[in-house]
Amino acid sequence: MNPLNPEEFRKQGHLMIDFLADYYHQIHKYPVRSQVLPGYLQKIIPESAPCSPEPFETILQDVQNKIIPGITHWQSPNFFAYFPSSGSTAGLLGEMLSTGFNIVGFNWMSSPAATELENIVVDWVGQILRLPESFLFSGGGGGVLQGTTCEAIICTLVAARDQKLSQYGMEIIGSLVVYCSDQTHSALKKAAKIVGVNPKNIRSIKTSKASDFQLLPGPLNHAISTDLRDGLIPLYLCLTIGTTSSTAVDPVGLLSEVAKNYEIWVHVDAAYAGSACICPEFQHFLDGVENVNSFSLNAHKWFLTTLDCCCLWVKDPTALTKALSTNPEYLKNHATESNRVIDYKDWQLMLSRRFRALKLWFVLRSYGVDNLRNFIRGHVEMAKNLERLVVMDKRFEVVVPRLFSLVCFRVSPSAVGQKSGEDVNEINRKLLESMNGSGRVYMSHAVLEGVFMIRFAVGATLTNMRHVSVAWKVVQEHADALLR
Repeated sequence: MNPLNPEEFRKQGHLMIDFLADYYHQIHKYPVRSQVLPGYLQKIIPESAPCSPEPFETILQDVQNKIIPGITHWQSPNFFAYFPSSGSTAGLLGEMLSTGFNIVGFNWMSSPAATELENIVVDWVGQILRLPESFLFSGGGGGVLQGTTCEAIICTLVAARDQKLSQYGMEIIGSLVVYCSDQTHSALKKAAKIVGVNPKNIRSIKTSKASDFQLLPGPLNHAISTDLRDGLIPLYLCLTIGTTSSTAVDPVGLLSEVAKNYEIWVHVDAAYAGSACICPEFQHFLDGVENVNSFSLNAHKWFLTTLDCCCLWVKDPTALTKALSTNPEYLKNHATESNRVIDYKDWQLMLSRRFRALKLWFVLRSYGVDNLRNFIRGHVEMAKNLERLVVMDKRFEVVVPRLFSLVCFRVSPSAVGQKSGEDVNEINRKLLESMNGSGRVYMSHAVLEGVFMIRFAVGATLTNMRHVSVAWKVVQEHADALLR
């Protein structure tokens, strides 16, 4: 057996590329959300692994017949749920090259090109965003490609924690407080628990529709002042540019000024909407970012770079490396000891790491900044068009203002008579499940101030205006049936 025979790889690789190309050609024909029931695969896959090899063609046939029915098709042009996971030829092939090299790039010595290309591309993206020079390697800061925002938050929270413990002593860990809004992603609460913050010390500050669900300086300042009076120690503030429920944007400048008064680490989570900030018309959302400690966005959401690829920038890399570095004898080398190189193992939770920079480099070079901006603008225009269609149909209402390419809407109370708020919510739940169950579209939901709303997120690479128009007709058809 030769598991890495170059000619066999060439043959099977061509089959795989053809398989994927055919999949993308036909993806619009599949039910967007998988229609299978829990446990379906156990009934059709053998109970044990084969003792003898099986032909590659047979395995691919099983993928077609057994795996694809259980896939929710995130790359479908009719996928409007959650946030996008945009793919591209450049991103996919960059990922393929990375997997083909199969390096384990924990430090510079283990593959210099992997480290140095990552240094370069995170600075490139930072420059496109017009991040302050202090976040770039060229200005004394620096960036790293994490897997997801969850990892980025944990790493920065560990760095902030260790700074406070160094200042006050280990015994104060139970007094550390983390601040966020009630719209902040749940990843923050998980990260806080992992790093040892008492769950009772996570301040999820209430927002309201009156302020478009932004975190406001007044309530934040009040929460911090109260904690200080109670002998607690403010640690970390997580702000969001583009919340999950409604893409609300926290006012970074105003909130970071509050945090500065209390020496709080400020992290900005721009997982989804950060990509839009490469467009000049959206860069005002970054106002005040010069006052924060760290900033992250997910290039795998809306930047044509396949999962996983989270860009994290920090002003003070030594805060990360002090908290996360290890230096066992078996990894010691002259390059590290020269202090002239970056060892990314000290910027992340894991030791091993993939060559993520390749796919981001491929995307940036294959499409160029102008095309990336136009890609994002196209989705925003599609969302504006959907918003107009919602407003034109008096049975529906837009629940929160649209800022990017997410439209949040519902069947309005006036369309269903004098029903209670929960009755209106139930009608919208049924509408969403009816549409998703049809397989023609897939959308998700959120609840804000007790209002159940349908989230229509435009962002799949293959989506165009026609798909948005057809999706709206699906909404209307299912609403017709339900309201009758």
